[in-house]
Amino acid sequence: MLDFLSAHGLDLFTTLLGLLYLVLEYRAHIALWIVGIVMPALDVWLYWSHGLYGDAGMAVYYTLAALYGYLIWKFGRRSAGGERRDVVISHFPLRQLPATLCVFFAVWGMTYYVLSHFTNSTIPLTDAFTNALSIVALWMLSRKYVEQWWAWAVVDVVSTYLYVTKGVPFKALLYGLYTVIAVLGYLKWRRMMKTIEA
Repeated sequence: MLDFLSAHGLDLFTTLLGLLYLVLEYRAHIALWIVGIVMPALDVWLYWSHGLYGDAGMAVYYTLAALYGYLIWKFGRRSAGGERRDVVISHFPLRQLPATLCVFFAVWGMTYYVLSHFTNSTIPLTDAFTNALSIVALWMLSRKYVEQWWAWAVVDVVSTYLYVTKGVPFKALLYGLYTVIAVLGYLKWRRMMKTIEA
């Protein structure tokens, strides 16, 4: 038992934090950002020790992005007129799609280049893909766009496969669960958005 905990303790603990994060995100509760700061800070070491260098780098990004998300949700955004307004659940504006896709492909390409040229990653293309899409999805979450759940669903499916192949079993189970919750979360946020609009 001690050998198992020694080998998988950090994976198990961050998975439990991930479950808490998932519940809070599903409920659109601001505390998700606090968990979102602690969990990825611990994930840096977990991923690095398993050769998932892109995910380790992303965990640093997640920590900083969670701080940004907390500030946006706590204090709101400035409108064109300069006044603060609360961030509410809404649809992703299609006018932002070209810029968002450009950022996604640029980050995917840059991350792939770094992973394939400067690390011993055995899965640089897929690792880079999940990292690039996660950046987009986390930004969408900070703006409370309901479609962020679909971006996360794709990340979750691919990540489940990666963690199975890399021998990180609890994270694989967590991301499998994330995939299911992404669908349920989308439906819940849609209902919440309709309540806000009513």
